[in-house]
Amino acid sequence: MANHLSLFKRASRWGGALMLSAGLSLGHAQAADQELLNSSYDIARELFSAYNELFTEQWKEKTGKTVEIKQSHAGSSRQAQAILQGLRADVVTYNQVTDVDILHERGNLIPENWRERLPNASSPYYSTMAFLVRKGNPKNIQNWDDLARDDVSSVLPNPKTSGNGRYTYLAALGYAQKTFGEDQQAIDNFLRTFLGNVAVFDTGGRGATTTFVERGIGDVLLTFEAEVNNIAAQNPGYEVVVPKISFLAEFPVTWVDRSVKQNGTEELAKAYLEGLYSEEAQRLIAGFYNRVHNETVKAEFAEQFPELELVTVEQIGGSWENVMKEHFASGGKLDQLQRR
Repeated sequence: MANHLSLFKRASRWGGALMLSAGLSLGHAQAADQELLNSSYDIARELFSAYNELFTEQWKEKTGKTVEIKQSHAGSSRQAQAILQGLRADVVTYNQVTDVDILHERGNLIPENWRERLPNASSPYYSTMAFLVRKGNPKNIQNWDDLARDDVSSVLPNPKTSGNGRYTYLAALGYAQKTFGEDQQAIDNFLRTFLGNVAVFDTGGRGATTTFVERGIGDVLLTFEAEVNNIAAQNPGYEVVVPKISFLAEFPVTWVDRSVKQNGTEELAKAYLEGLYSEEAQRLIAGFYNRVHNETVKAEFAEQFPELELVTVEQIGGSWENVMKEHFASGGKLDQLQRR
């Protein structure tokens, strides 16, 4: 574990030095035989900085070629829009299936069956939503119902621009559905209060972290379990609370067919994503507090991940298509609940 945490610290230092004004960061600065651009969600910076180092070493050993990995980070939905508008990313590593789907639906950049090309529906790891509170948990925040109390304010990414934020909203909805059953008015009242208690809706997960940790706003940060654990591991001033019911957050990946053909990087892009399923990479990913599928690694890290009930999008709203239309489209349920 210490090795993975040191990687997180080292990657964090890299992040500040390597960020470019356009939102790109480079895994390696020296000239390389090949280049690869990974378009990713914004709190995955440290994870992929570490994975890029692992992959480039393995690729050099396998092929004799050096590779420069470039990273583009922002909210998952914003990243997908950038590709549709011309960003020629070779691979995408996002935090919501719909942000990958639109690359097919709106740009025909990938095939419709992209989820069938890699194991676990092209999701090499997964997570859930958790709470980051300040040391001692002064407001005694334990579950979703605490986030609807009058004395609690929260910080989370905007569900309109962030897959992270949508997962949080859906986790709260899943809790409300299990708590209130068929009582739609009670569900709506809970969500309305929950949303009303949000002090800041940031555009992405890392922005929400900055608002809570650096600006000191809010009583609780709502974000991925991996993010809150990484923060707490580095800063003793915070504690992690994992609610007993939360949402299954998958992290889908794919190569972008049109881009890799144009860039001549198809073999490299496929190898980069397939490498995420290797035992060594799965161990690295788990070291950043993400839940993985590899049984050997799962057993090694079992104490790190509390057991909980993970609700799926199908259980909550039938499908991502239904949920996006009903809750997150303009004028949908989210907009209605936020009206005063």
